[in-house]
Amino acid sequence: MGFSRWLNRAVGFVVFSILDIVDFLLCFTYKMLDFFFESEWKPCYCCPPSEAKPVSAGGRRSGKMIVSERSGEYSKVVSLTRTKIYLDEISDSLYSRPSLLTKLTKLVKCFKKNAVECCDESKKRSPSTKKTLLTVNTTVVEKLQRTPRWSDCHCTFCTSWLSSSNNSLFVNVQQPKDNKAPENVVFIHGFLSSSTFWTETLFPNFSDSAKSYYRFLAVDLLGYGKSPKPNDSLYTLKEHLEMIERSVISQFRLKTFHLVAHSLGCILALALAVKHPGAVKSLTLLAPPYFSVPRGVQGTQYVMRRLAPKEVWPPMAFASSVASWYEHVSRTVSLVLCKNHHLLEFLTKLLTRNRMRTYLIEGFFCHTHNASWHTLHNIIFGSGSKVEAYLDHVRDNVDCEVAVFHGGRDDLIPVECSYGVKKKVPRATIHVVPDKDHITIVVGRQKEFARELELIWRRSNNTTTPQLLHSN
Repeated sequence: MGFSRWLNRAVGFVVFSILDIVDFLLCFTYKMLDFFFESEWKPCYCCPPSEAKPVSAGGRRSGKMIVSERSGEYSKVVSLTRTKIYLDEISDSLYSRPSLLTKLTKLVKCFKKNAVECCDESKKRSPSTKKTLLTVNTTVVEKLQRTPRWSDCHCTFCTSWLSSSNNSLFVNVQQPKDNKAPENVVFIHGFLSSSTFWTETLFPNFSDSAKSYYRFLAVDLLGYGKSPKPNDSLYTLKEHLEMIERSVISQFRLKTFHLVAHSLGCILALALAVKHPGAVKSLTLLAPPYFSVPRGVQGTQYVMRRLAPKEVWPPMAFASSVASWYEHVSRTVSLVLCKNHHLLEFLTKLLTRNRMRTYLIEGFFCHTHNASWHTLHNIIFGSGSKVEAYLDHVRDNVDCEVAVFHGGRDDLIPVECSYGVKKKVPRATIHVVPDKDHITIVVGRQKEFARELELIWRRSNNTTTPQLLHSN
């Protein structure tokens, strides 16, 4: 191990040990604040089942259902108010994020017990700790909470969805003047982003011929941008897919479409391709978060430790670690930044003398902590073992061109992820863009990337992919 690597881990140990304590203290702080502002204790993912009760402070039922399950070492507590919640899509990384405090607590408890008794207990627990699964198929709860929490932004932009009664996602559409586009392109943004990632970069830079031939549909995912941000939704993969299908595919009656997705959106795009194999004409993935999970290793934990390694350098790894491991610290960051995103936009324009467009700020900060926290764990981490199966299905059953783009200096999602996609789908073409990172793979080279996309779409229309072999 080199000195720089050792120093990174040593400093990281100190910093994250402090954050463990801060997150522990913030847990109690937010319990008091939630009770003060909302007259109700809000269960979090670090509380035991006995603390989670489906009754509000005044003794009345709050319309929630608390589902608790103990599987091996960790207790699973889920507060549900969203309809059609499938518990088998809830990532165990929400619960099993051991901190220094929890490890020390377990060590003290172990010393208090008889040594033989402790060993016997560990033997009894060992079979159940190999894999943590929720065996409940579905839980349906009737109530959908629409009121933003006190710590979320209440501005007209972030709460514009409250004035709508259809609960559909916001879709930014650009189409020919005669509204008769022969083909459709669906754009899916990544984590902590919005449809403006596409509309402010690619849409203005498509050629006139492309604008007259394609209908472009850029969607704000559930919990982001102008789309609904249900307070207690768990933002599972099924919820995201159902909302995209209802708000885009069904709403605009899409029979066939091209898919362009970035980062987190790649997982949703692959899931859509698996569900609608005959409708997808081309699949373009930017920085797909695919990690080949070793056999015998739990996928959610493996992906979380690869994307959030608890290191202070590079900065993207540190930010990812804080957002992934610390529920209450990340909520504090959301409280400070997301709730004051208009102030950040004003300061950015003031400091840059209005020379810098602030659409990225809208993407980074126009969401709720509940949306970012659950999407991160239930989609990116929770789908760690699913992506491989999706790629196998795309390889064998989806007859479309697959193109993958990745920045050579992406510090968040390593380039090896794209090469892993190539191994699973040999017909995929890989484009590694040197000196570009997770964002500048598009931002700053939007004209070039727009031409590359148009070429992919034309090629998918003019060439016929060889017949794929279907396994029996």
